[in-house]
Amino acid sequence: MNIEQLATDLGLALKDKGWIATTAESCTGGGVAYAITEIPGSSAWFNRSFVTYSNEAKQEMLSVSGATLAEFGAVSEGVVFEMACGALAASRADISVAISGIAGPDGGTAEKPVGTVWFCWADSTEWRYTTCCHFEGDRKTVRLQAIAKALSVMLERVKSVNE
Repeated sequence: MNIEQLATDLGLALKDKGWIATTAESCTGGGVAYAITEIPGSSAWFNRSFVTYSNEAKQEMLSVSGATLAEFGAVSEGVVFEMACGALAASRADISVAISGIAGPDGGTAEKPVGTVWFCWADSTEWRYTTCCHFEGDRKTVRLQAIAKALSVMLERVKSVNE
């Protein structure tokens, strides 16, 4: 499914549930928020976005712990978990997605190669879900795959609540 369709379907699902979404993005640089806000009427179900490209921004805007960053690095399960929870706390949203990864072409290591992207989704019911993906391709392709993944899991979650 394409990004525009995912964002449209997410908007309809959020509107149907009466939920508001927020994003906390690092490697996608606001791409998820851009996709969402391309949809007319998105202000009814999208509250705000946090583009926290630097570790300092993650700490200041989303209350990510310096200890978590030091121990695991910015591209880690612990950091995206704290980002997702921090985005919920710093907004009026019911659901959030957090993304941190290595889009390339540089920055990869043997442990975390280019294309490694961590995600965490969190919602107001205390549901949390983290996963790591390893995407292939150039920087743009990795980022587009991450945006699609972020939207698709958020859509699945919103649709499944109270079913």
